[in-house]
Amino acid sequence: MTVPTIVDTGQGPPLVLVPGMQGRWEWMAPSVDALATRCRVVTYSLGRANTGGFDSFIDQLDAVLAEAGLDAAHLCGVSYGGLIALRYAARRSERVRSLTIVSTPSPSWKPDPRTTRYLRTPRLMAPAFVAGSPGRLWPEIRAVFDTRRERLVFAVEHTRRVTWAPFSPVRMAARVRLMGEIDFRVDCAGIEAPTMVVTGEPALDQVVPVSATLEFAEAIAGAETTVLDRTGHIGFATRPESFAAIVAGFVERHAG
Repeated sequence: MTVPTIVDTGQGPPLVLVPGMQGRWEWMAPSVDALATRCRVVTYSLGRANTGGFDSFIDQLDAVLAEAGLDAAHLCGVSYGGLIALRYAARRSERVRSLTIVSTPSPSWKPDPRTTRYLRTPRLMAPAFVAGSPGRLWPEIRAVFDTRRERLVFAVEHTRRVTWAPFSPVRMAARVRLMGEIDFRVDCAGIEAPTMVVTGEPALDQVVPVSATLEFAEAIAGAETTVLDRTGHIGFATRPESFAAIVAGFVERHAG
């Protein structure tokens, strides 16, 4: 797997931010900027999985740390990135100072019929996926922003980020397939690093059920939980300062 150029910004305890299913760090840019006021943030875009399967992402993360000159770091994985961060922490415990899992699908996730249809023809299903996104995210946007103008400004800015850093339907489908091949509950049992599980509010996350993410807190010994209120699945974009306060606060507590 070829490692894309990393983003390395800010000063403080080193934090590697792993992006979600779409694989683009740019979608998290507001939180990268907010976190960089308190941490040294390293982030990147996910590469194409190769014959190494899901563990290609572990190899990529090894390369990211090497490129950043880091022997160890704090990890924060958002959505699908939480699974990558989890597995890395289980396989490379000596390199992980703390682990934050944010709005991540269940460790025992398996594809439902709708997902299975998408996996068969990802290019054909991509327009339907895109068309359905506003409906899934709108309750969260409405809860965060009080006025119509604020909601419009956010929608335009987020659309611009997504347009400038487009996702690949084929790569997304490949990532989903790899995810379904692993029982991440085994990795949960092997976590030694201090762990925090972050969710939005149950009524606002219409992408990953909050109850599914909370399974990590049950499966990882000593894990703590935190709710980023007035958010659903994209609190890293809708409330980046609050997101950063939670994540950076946890990192700083375990930075000694």
